[in-house]
Amino acid sequence: MSIAAIVLAAGEGTRMKSARPKPLHLICGRPMVLHVIHALAGLDIERTVVVVGHAAERVTKKVQEQAPDWANVSFVEQRVQRGTGDATIVGLASFSNDDIDDTSTVLVLPGDTPLLRPETISALVTTHEESSNAATLLSTVVNDPSGYGRIVRGREGQVARIVEQKDASLEETSITEINTSIYAFRRDLLGPALRRISNNNSQAEYYLTDIVEGLAKMGHRIGSLQATPNETAGVNDRWQLALAEAELRSRINKNWLLHGVTMLDSQQTFIDVTVDIGRDVTLYPGTILQGDTIIGEGSEIGPSTRLTDCVVGFGAIVQNTVARESEIGPGAVVGPFASLPPGSCVNKGQHTGAFYNGQS
Repeated sequence: MSIAAIVLAAGEGTRMKSARPKPLHLICGRPMVLHVIHALAGLDIERTVVVVGHAAERVTKKVQEQAPDWANVSFVEQRVQRGTGDATIVGLASFSNDDIDDTSTVLVLPGDTPLLRPETISALVTTHEESSNAATLLSTVVNDPSGYGRIVRGREGQVARIVEQKDASLEETSITEINTSIYAFRRDLLGPALRRISNNNSQAEYYLTDIVEGLAKMGHRIGSLQATPNETAGVNDRWQLALAEAELRSRINKNWLLHGVTMLDSQQTFIDVTVDIGRDVTLYPGTILQGDTIIGEGSEIGPSTRLTDCVVGFGAIVQNTVARESEIGPGAVVGPFASLPPGSCVNKGQHTGAFYNGQS
């Protein structure tokens, strides 16, 4: 059974208070929407459609440059933002029968959930297909569900509908299981269900959540899978961006620690998701590794060192240094207090004293 994905990235994100489009805000060196695309890594994706809108050209250009080939990314523009239901209609219309067939699984994901794990999305698809569901939604349980859509279940525990906070009864507001806006649908049922939803609401928008109740009332099975709250959290402002960054930094550091890297203080070590580090590397406090930086085995980096798009050979020592697009050879000693401009190449035995400027 083939799988396709629709990533919703058309919103303006006014709460970010930024000239940068919301999907392109960086988290650990990667634009937020790219994190969502990478969460599809565990699947054999036929096609990933990114629905763009606000600053469409900027978002499209950046995603084209950085999206992995396996994701088979294409783009479609939602010219007028009329809600998540309308955005999904726009995305679904871009598929042809050559891409996916009627029984294919179509994932719908918001472009602002950068903490999603590939194993969770794979589990969602497995649950959806093995249960022959019309739709399977990813839910989570939170202590304070204020502002979120609640998952309302029927007598046998089946998902019956999603009720928004403003429309919830007193009993429904006490529900702590919430909707994450991440779904798996059967393609031939998704299209007709989308055509039945209405924009008869205060925002005059088409909400994707409305199709869950529509499918359930038609007798179709609606399934669910529960994920952890910190994995499904959306990013709508700078505070939530900072929280997401801290969570992802923790994951990255834990991964490298378990793969043979020493950190004297993991709370003061910052590593982009794009960085590669060899075994037996020691990272001192205040180390910042960014971009496509590669650190060779047995090297010592830091303290107070920032390397961006650099290559460091095995056994090198780099301390109190700032470098960009530079190459540091095996066994070389750089710093303390060195500044390497782009194009610098430092080999073993070269002088790199205080305020070294890249000239040997």
